Amino acid sequence: MQIPSVAWIVRPCAGLGVVLVLVVGWLPGCATSDVSAQKSKGYYQEGVASLESDQQRAFVSFQKAVKLDPNNKEARYGLGHILAMQGKLPQAEEELIAATKLDENYSEAYTYLGQILEREGRWTESIAAFRQALTNPLYATPDLARFHLGRLLAHEKDYQGAMEAFEDALVVNPPNVPPALLHLELGRAYYNLGFDRRSRETLTKVMALDKSGEYAAAVKELLTRLKP
Repeated sequence: MQIPSVAWIVRPCAGLGVVLVLVVGWLPGCATSDVSAQKSKGYYQEGVASLESDQQRAFVSFQKAVKLDPNNKEARYGLGHILAMQGKLPQAEEELIAATKLDENYSEAYTYLGQILEREGRWTESIAAFRQALTNPLYATPDLARFHLGRLLAHEKDYQGAMEAFEDALVVNPPNVPPALLHLELGRAYYNLGFDRRSRETLTKVMALDKSGEYAAAVKELLTRLKP
C-alpha cells in the first residue's frame, strides 16, 4: 500500500510515494486492546484503499483508526497526508509530529514533515526533520530526504553540503526522485561551487535524460553561464 507525498513536494513533479508498513499492535502500558488494534488496522487499510477514489471517506477511515488505537502511526500519517493535500498544513504537521513521537525511526513521517515545514518557509526546522529521517539506516527511500535536504542547504548557500546530499541521493537504486531533476540540482550545486567541468558534465546528463522537457530547458539556460 502507498500513500503518496503531496504534489508540491518535489517539483512540479508528482507521484513520489512512500511505502507504509502495517505494523499495528498492542504496546506495553497501552490501554488499547488487541481487538481495538486489529479494528484500527482494518480501518487504516480501508482508508488506503479509498484514498484515490474518495478522499473524504479515506479521511474518516483514518480518523476511526486513530480513535480506536491512538498508537496507529500509519493512520496518523494518512491523516497528515490528506490534511496536507487540503492545504491544512498546521493540522498536517500535528499529525505527523504525533506519528514521529510514536516511532522515532519513522523516517517517512519525518520526510513528509520536513516538506511541510519547507512549504511554510521554516528552513531550519525543515533541515532538522530531513536530517532526522536520515538517521535511520533502514529508511527505504533516503534519496527523497537527501534531495530535499540538498535543496534547502543550497537555499541557505551551503553549496558544499548541498552537493554532498545530492551525490548521496544519486547512489540510491532504484531512484525515488526523477534522475533528471536530481542531476539538474547537482549541476547547479557544482556551478555555485565553481566546478564548471563537473557542472557541465552533470547538466549534459540532464539533456540525455529529459530530452526536450522542462529540466532540459533549465539546463540550456544554465549552460550559457558556464565557461567554454
